Amino acid sequence: MIAPAACFAFILSTRHSSPLTRCASRTSIMSSSLAALPNLNKSDGTGVSLDEVSAQVNGKHVALYFAAGWCPMCTSFEPSLMQFREAANSSGKNVEIIYVPSDRQAADVVKRTSSMNMLSVPIGEEADAMKRKYKIWAGAESVKLGMGRRSGVPALVVLDKSGDEVAFLAAESKGAKALGDWPLDDSGLW
Repeated sequence: MIAPAACFAFILSTRHSSPLTRCASRTSIMSSSLAALPNLNKSDGTGVSLDEVSAQVNGKHVALYFAAGWCPMCTSFEPSLMQFREAANSSGKNVEIIYVPSDRQAADVVKRTSSMNMLSVPIGEEADAMKRKYKIWAGAESVKLGMGRRSGVPALVVLDKSGDEVAFLAAESKGAKALGDWPLDDSGLW
């Protein structure tokens, strides 16, 4: 089920009430398959244990967020993304977003993930592997990663509990409207 457009009205409105409360309300908890995720870091840049990751993603809709702090499209999209996460979480449709950085330095990743309260894929080879797997990277990375991408940044890939792609949110081309493609039914819960 794709979330109804009414669920995303908050993007265009102020935060008087959460339209997401009108979305499907059935919840269930499923165990996660962490093998689909790479090593992750906490928002302070330190590694996170599998137990901590498991606790953080359990019962949530998980997405990979491909972005960079130097990208104006990314930084202008992020307020809508944070509003979406807040509204989804407030309505019981808990969302966990994992940052896949195209930043140039680890300190930039820590600054961004701290401000957005996100786990992150370590900068470098692990982030590049995720970019290659989902074919999403910044144009500035095309020399290193090639020309065969499906999207630049920002973009999100919503995962099911097996780590398979459920939805691709083309925020680079659609902006905040891409969040309307996020499936919030219970089938994608970890």
